[in-house]
Amino acid sequence: MNIAVAVDGSESAVRATQHALMLVKYLPEAHLEIIFVTDLNKVEDERLLTQSPKNMSVYQRENVQPIVKLARESNVEPKVTLLKGQAGPTIIKYVNANEVDQLIVGSRGLNAFKGLVFGSVSEKVVKRMTCPVTIVK
Repeated sequence: MNIAVAVDGSESAVRATQHALMLVKYLPEAHLEIIFVTDLNKVEDERLLTQSPKNMSVYQRENVQPIVKLARESNVEPKVTLLKGQAGPTIIKYVNANEVDQLIVGSRGLNAFKGLVFGSVSEKVVKRMTCPVTIVK
């Protein structure tokens, strides 16, 4: 079983990872994949937009490293997938095109009004995913 967790550096991503690790613990044949998407339209560090792809890779690895460390502390060696694009569509395209049996994403807990106006990545992903999705609050 291939379990993927989409992370973004938030506390909800840490909780989603902890849930994924619990599943991997109880499903010994399961493998964990960590997916991190960098949206260049939302990157706060403008240097990334003007510097080399190598710097982008360093930025991505620095942001995903705490999640990888959490997995390794649980004796799980995850596969790490670093992608670029808008989070929702990029996750949907990647997961639907690959052999992922379960996707886990965190929910930032937007209130009902903000969720209606802005939409959330987790909501967009759930609607378009071909595999089961777990949203961790």
